[in-house]
Amino acid sequence: MAGDFSLLAAVSLLSALQQCYFARMVGKSRMKHKVIPPAVTGAPEFDRIFRAQQNCVEFYPIFLTVLWTAGWFFNQESASFLGALYVFARYKYFHGYVQSVTGRLTGFYLSVTILMCLAALGAAGIVNSFLDEYLDFSITKKLHKLF
Repeated sequence: MAGDFSLLAAVSLLSALQQCYFARMVGKSRMKHKVIPPAVTGAPEFDRIFRAQQNCVEFYPIFLTVLWTAGWFFNQESASFLGALYVFARYKYFHGYVQSVTGRLTGFYLSVTILMCLAALGAAGIVNSFLDEYLDFSITKKLHKLF
């Protein structure tokens, strides 16, 4: 049922809206600096906004993949929390980059760390699922017995 993954869906929708916001910021900057498509260079401020948005687009499929994999195979709540934190980190990245090239680093490092955590949670969940399905050994069940 759809409600089973409502947190993941909410984070996904929030991140999609954020991508729309970033694209709109590029459009506004194009108008302000008179950068006519298909040109992708112009004033330094436009270049930073455009590059920040493009970087966010480049990372977006990775984010969605690890978010849903971690949520599906590991834990929806943990994945959703990290996903919301990722959206915040991308906001910091984008607006930091608009200010200066070095301003992007805090948000960038935070977002990459979150992606690695989501990937690790997803991988752990897949391994547990594999072990449970094919070897009848569930790490999760063993941990529940211990605690």
